[in-house]
Amino acid sequence: MFGYGYGWGFDWTYLLLVIGMLLSLGASAKMKSTFSVYQRRRSASGLTGAETARRILNAAGIFDVQIVPIEGSLTDHYDPGKKVVRLSRDVYGQTSLAAVGVAAHECGHAIQHARNYALLNLRSAIVPAANIGASISWPLFILGLLLSVEPLITLGILLFSLAVLFQLVTLPVEVNASSRALRMLETTGILSPDENRGARKVLTAAALTYVAALASSILQLLRLLILAGGRRRD
Repeated sequence: MFGYGYGWGFDWTYLLLVIGMLLSLGASAKMKSTFSVYQRRRSASGLTGAETARRILNAAGIFDVQIVPIEGSLTDHYDPGKKVVRLSRDVYGQTSLAAVGVAAHECGHAIQHARNYALLNLRSAIVPAANIGASISWPLFILGLLLSVEPLITLGILLFSLAVLFQLVTLPVEVNASSRALRMLETTGILSPDENRGARKVLTAAALTYVAALASSILQLLRLLILAGGRRRD
């Protein structure tokens, strides 16, 4: 296979993409298997994900955030623009430890928003630029290589760096949300200490998906830099 800057032959930098893909697949599989295990364990409180979310938000003094169901599996998220916690069908009306843990995590983001958590604000601010960077960085980079236009190559790298920055900021935001969630589950008595350990395993597995996403993005950025360096040496 032709490799930019390496002549006709195997482009070894594809290995970086393969490694990133394997990390992402492994983390996703771990998350799904852990969620599946604790999806079958009902919490002693009998609270659904939606009820858990409302109790945590009330305990945190947050009364202006809506809790609504959303289609899909593991599509749960908090929308800071509309102040809405959206919970998937596996979470909203379910009473499992997995459902309670995920609902609490999304409330962790709502609490971050209410407390003006700096990293959450930073992540929200860079979302538009990161989305643009992720969508057009590679086309610009490849076009720059094919046409030997250095500014396009550099612009492609800079734009992709914005996507990497987004992943870099996202990881501590997610870890902090899980930390807040587990603390609220304990202080409100929604889960017992033993149950809280189960919720922790679910949220830890979820955090691994963000670690893998960051690693994959860094590997892709490294590949861009290597390809650009190889072209400059030719």
